[in-house]
Amino acid sequence: MYRTSRETHVGQARPEIASSWTRSRLNGLRADDTPGLKQESVAGAGGLTRAAGPVLERVRAELDDTPFAFVLADRTARVVDIRCADKAFGGALVDLGIVPGVRLGEDQVGTNAVGTPVETRKGLFVRGDEHFMAAFHEFACYGHPIIHPITRRLEGVANIGGRAGDEHRLFSPLVRRVVRDIEDRLQLDASGAQRRLLAAFQAAARSPRRPVLVVGHGLVLATPAALDLLEPADHAAVQACAEGMRGEGEVTHRLTLVSGRTVWLRCAPVDGVEGALVDIVPEQPGRRGTRGAGTATGWPLLVVGEPGSGRTTEARRAVGPGSITLDATDVVRHGEQAWVSNLVALLEKDGPAVVIEDIQLLSEQVTLLLARCLRGTRRMTVMTTTPGGHPDGVHASVAALCGARRDLIPLRRRRHEIPGLAQRMLADATGPGHRRLTPESLRVLAAQPWPGNLAELRRVIQTVARTRSAGDIIASDLPASHRGVPAPVSPFRQAEREIIVAAIEAAGGNKLQAARALGMSRSTLYNRMRALHIH
Repeated sequence: MYRTSRETHVGQARPEIASSWTRSRLNGLRADDTPGLKQESVAGAGGLTRAAGPVLERVRAELDDTPFAFVLADRTARVVDIRCADKAFGGALVDLGIVPGVRLGEDQVGTNAVGTPVETRKGLFVRGDEHFMAAFHEFACYGHPIIHPITRRLEGVANIGGRAGDEHRLFSPLVRRVVRDIEDRLQLDASGAQRRLLAAFQAAARSPRRPVLVVGHGLVLATPAALDLLEPADHAAVQACAEGMRGEGEVTHRLTLVSGRTVWLRCAPVDGVEGALVDIVPEQPGRRGTRGAGTATGWPLLVVGEPGSGRTTEARRAVGPGSITLDATDVVRHGEQAWVSNLVALLEKDGPAVVIEDIQLLSEQVTLLLARCLRGTRRMTVMTTTPGGHPDGVHASVAALCGARRDLIPLRRRRHEIPGLAQRMLADATGPGHRRLTPESLRVLAAQPWPGNLAELRRVIQTVARTRSAGDIIASDLPASHRGVPAPVSPFRQAEREIIVAAIEAAGGNKLQAARALGMSRSTLYNRMRALHIH
């Protein structure tokens, strides 16, 4: 009922509100929905919170004894700080779920004075009933974007809110003044860091023929030799490499450029600042990267990778064209006896190579039979499976027979490759040279967690190719689910998360069994799962 009324009055709303309502509906939201606010870590907004801290403390003193709250959000519309002196009003925010760590993006809660300024990069006052969701109608808010004065990049939003019936004429000038003060402090903070980055670049770039870049604090400096080597997609890959080295010291990645040339990226931290010096070293003839380690020297071959990581592609590449595929998922459809009969008939006689998919689904009895067939077959055979403990447990008899094993690296550990992969997938979908992903959209894609690996990336690119028929693809064209840039996670926490997820998958979802395998109690496992946002 309410949603129909809202649609009826779209024409009477201010243009900026009507446009936001339309975007909210396109994101699949309903006006009578309950806000699905999920609290996340607020790590990763260090520069913004460092610059805003003293300003917000002054604002808190100015708002003392007033029924208002001041909210600071980052560039993804995630709340990073709330200052409120009025207990009753602060309690109302908590009851609604507005606490540090929740995202107030348009794609999550519709029109509001945090998510909409993030979307439009313009200040906006939202009256009570102008909020898209009815749950926010008791509030009136003004939000204004915080733009970095040097990089011109959106850093976040400053927002003040109160009860819908109160006086709000001073909201706009107050927030604009606060934003100016935060932007001034961002400039001061960046100046020292950028001076250190510039000094590191000048020291490294004494030879103009040395391909080298410095990346950090919204600043990218490159020598002419580096610019000659890199295309826009390559720049995004280099930035992903630099950002992925947080806390790790010097790291090296092998990268195939858009031009087809292979180089090594040697990323070293710049002392005293969040930034990296990236040397681009062309690969010498005959040198090979570690990713290809495990090339088959015999058969059978075992290909191990997460869902969507390209196991089938890797298996077919190993045996060449004309192979025959047998998929363990067909056991459910055809029955175990029929599947086994087909397996035995294939492996008992000569013929083209055989690819056996998803052996992790095979029972112990079928696995033993498969092992017996593999011992006697003369065919080239490749098997694919997911990672976990099963190759050393239930399926150990098959794994032990393999002459080689290839472990596919998850996409989240190959962020520097994502820009090039995305651009190639777009060319496959639209034709070579017809469409282009902007550097910012490539940067956003490289920052995603990609639990579905290559298959998920391909789906996103195909969706964008269908919805955007002309022009460059910018970050706002990406699906709402892949538009935000997650907060960076420390390498230690990321590794811990992946170990726990792998243990749970290997235990078939049994948390008690996973906890025992990890050497911890079930309660400890649940605590770590909550802390690491494992669902």
